[in-house]
Amino acid sequence: MPIPQPDDAPPEMSAPVVIASFANEYEAHVAQAVLDAHGIPSMLLRDDAGGMQVALSWLRGVRLAVRHEDAVRALYLLEHDTAPDDDEEKTA
Repeated sequence: MPIPQPDDAPPEMSAPVVIASFANEYEAHVAQAVLDAHGIPSMLLRDDAGGMQVALSWLRGVRLAVRHEDAVRALYLLEHDTAPDDDEEKTA
């Protein structure tokens, strides 16, 4: 049986998956920037009544979601991400 490609994936495979929750929006944006730098699309989910009730986001935090097929790679990058220049500085 052939391995399904992203276009052939079942609908549940492309559903967004929450991979992290952050106390504030700034931390969430930093994590989202790491994923963007590696070509992984993501979205931030917050329950703040469209920005009108910012205090509501304290209940559940700001959640970072990615496509199901990107979840493992995204988690790895968030846990192990280093800047490309870090390795060059250590060897110099």
